[in-house]
Amino acid sequence: MLRTLYPSIEPYEIGMLDVGDGHRIYYERCGTPGAKPAVFLHGGPGGGISPAHRRLFDPARYDVLLFDQRGCGRSTPHAALEANTTWHLVADIERLRERVGVEQWLVFGGSWGSTLALAYSQKHPERVSEIVLRGIYLCTRPELDWFYQFGVSELFPDKYERFAAPIPVEERGDMLAAYHRRLTTGTREDQIAAARAWSLFEGEVVTLLPDPGLSAQHDEGDFALAFARIESHYFVHGCWLEPDQLLTGAATLRGIPGTIVHGRYDMPCPVRYAWALHQAWPEADFHLIEGAGHAFSEPGILDQLIRATDRYAGKEADQGRDPGTGTL
Repeated sequence: MLRTLYPSIEPYEIGMLDVGDGHRIYYERCGTPGAKPAVFLHGGPGGGISPAHRRLFDPARYDVLLFDQRGCGRSTPHAALEANTTWHLVADIERLRERVGVEQWLVFGGSWGSTLALAYSQKHPERVSEIVLRGIYLCTRPELDWFYQFGVSELFPDKYERFAAPIPVEERGDMLAAYHRRLTTGTREDQIAAARAWSLFEGEVVTLLPDPGLSAQHDEGDFALAFARIESHYFVHGCWLEPDQLLTGAATLRGIPGTIVHGRYDMPCPVRYAWALHQAWPEADFHLIEGAGHAFSEPGILDQLIRATDRYAGKEADQGRDPGTGTL
């Protein structure tokens, strides 16, 4: 029986943390105070957290901190790029850990969240009890080219045509740079128009089958602006990572229990990079999900994520869970 989300839950604490540089980040804590600590790292960058993310953890066994990374969600200032890099976010995670007052916590990240989880865990391995990763993204140039230049374009030519439409033909040799210019200059209205084209393209290819609700979220102006501006800002700078840094640094993770979950037909994040991480970190459990794309909500992916968080909380597999609610 496939595992599914736990029931809806509200935070028991919410707050805004001043992390300096003019940024204040929204955070929330869910589950049982004092239970197993965990931190959830959302995707994008610039995607923000959602109520569904709270439901990836058994609330009776976990004390989970979720937060909107700099510039997105309820963090302020909205869509801001100044002092917004991978290493600023890694420092923010440490500030949040200190605020919670724990020595170690489980780190959970999907898509860009997997990138950030690897960067944080490799810099602070002593602070990580376990790692759960989904949709592995190493932010290498071949991955960026696959998504924005040539690769996904061959599988989704109709959607790529709409993505390319705002960019003059003479600029399409570097779609990242062309979009970055439009997302950081001109009027807000111009930026939102470019942002919606960027964001909707991603929202329409992340699932194996179409998901109208996800597409609608990515087409919303405020969401799209933060999502596209922050993504393009990170990607034109290579996420401030050295070439292959996260693969070569995987040796620092040995001894940390880990789980890698990846969809066979993941469009934004080709499976070869998840496979490379598995080879560099063979101690981690590796689950390649057939019939799945990129999104955490796809049934086979979600099943393995829930099994991982249950297992790391010491919970035995239970065959009596209602697949519609996640309850016993």
